[in-house]
Order: sequence, then C-alpha cells, then structure tokens
Amino acid sequence: MSLLLLYETVHSMFADYFWIFVAACSYLAGSVPFGLLVAKLFTGTDIRKVGSGNIGATNVARTLGAKWGVLVLLLDALKGLLPVLLIPPLFVSPESPAFDHARVLSGVATILGHMFPLWLGFRGGKGVATSLGVILVLGPWSTLVAVIGFALTFLLTRIVALSSIVAAIAFGVAQFIQLGPAAFTQQKWSLAAFSIAVPLLIIIRHWSNLGRIMRGEEKKFSFGSRKKSATAESESGNGESAS
Repeated sequence: MSLLLLYETVHSMFADYFWIFVAACSYLAGSVPFGLLVAKLFTGTDIRKVGSGNIGATNVARTLGAKWGVLVLLLDALKGLLPVLLIPPLFVSPESPAFDHARVLSGVATILGHMFPLWLGFRGGKGVATSLGVILVLGPWSTLVAVIGFALTFLLTRIVALSSIVAAIAFGVAQFIQLGPAAFTQQKWSLAAFSIAVPLLIIIRHWSNLGRIMRGEEKKFSFGSRKKSATAESESGNGESAS
C-alpha cells in the first residue's frame, strides 16, 4: 500500500510535466552503450578503436565475432523495446488520448539516445537495432515487413547498410498502408510522423555508406574475431554499418 501511495503521489506531482520525463528517461535508457560495454567487459577491446570505430552490433560482429555481435544486437533491441513498453505508463494512463503520443515520444528519444549518447560525446550507433525494438511495439506488422526486406536484401547483397536502408523504407511504407486515412487523425499523427522521420534519420546516418555503395566500395559483411581486430582497425571506415 505504501508503495502504491508513493507512486500515486509522485505521479500526481509530475503529471503536468510527463512529456519531459518520458523523453528524458527514454533518452537515458537508449544511451546505454551496450556495444562498448560488451566489448570491453568480455574481450577487453575498446570497440571505438577497431573496425569502423562504431559501437553498434555490426562493428562488434565484424571485429569480435558472431556471438558478441548477436549479444549486442539483442541488448540494443531490448533497450529500444523496453522503454517504450515500460516508461510511458509510469507518467500517463494507457486510457489517455495522449498515451500513443507518449509511446512515440519514448521511441524517438530512445533511438536518439543510442545515436547520440551523452556519455560518448554524442557519437553512438546508427540506430537500426534500437529502432527494431521500438517499432516492434509501435508497429509489429510493419516491423515484419521491414525484417523481410532486410533479410531479402542481405541475402542478395550481404551489405548491412543497404539492407538497413531497405528495411527502414519498407517499414515506413508498410506503416502508412496500415494506417491509411487514420494517419492524419489527431490520435495517430505522431505515429505517422515517426514512420517518416525515423526511416529518414536512419538513411541520413548511413549516408556515407550510400556513397560507398554507389561507388561499389561498400564491403560485404563477414564475421570477425579478436585475432582480426588489428586488420579491422587498419580498414576503419570502409564498408561499415552500425546498428
């Protein structure tokens, strides 16, 4: 009872400022640099000094191996999914008309936290894995379309950056098809805006990769190991996409 009373008291005190708290808490959750932490704790490697220097799962997998890349991918996806599920209900009722907008805000803030973490001088990953966790909550069916788009493109090209861009576009298109006329209603406008803004942000974050793809210089993905870290470091910046 005491915990419930404390929750209700705090909730009522900060009810008028819930947008700020949703955004701040989600950003902080998204800014946890799992790629850096996993690489450092389990292999003693500063992932910022090998491969592309990016903290995302792709660079971890390329330079340290599949198991570490998969672990970072899962952790980054979870840090996108859990804040959107858990943080908005702390500050706004699920029955409130503002609840869906709060979840969208939480998702955007979480993705920005991953891309621009305060702790790393605002130099983070490219947001693909964290966005995956977010869109699993906000648009599960559109997420399935995005995953299929990623998988097919990767099977054909083995280029992670191109696969990520195709997945981002596929999500946006599928989401607008699913929303239909509701995309322009007061209840769904934020989700519609999210479905445009986040894919665009992911494309912008992969802009250098796009240039290399157009020049035929983007490297195809292959798993690495710690023994290859020195080689990867010498190839820093070539063909990398980070999640």
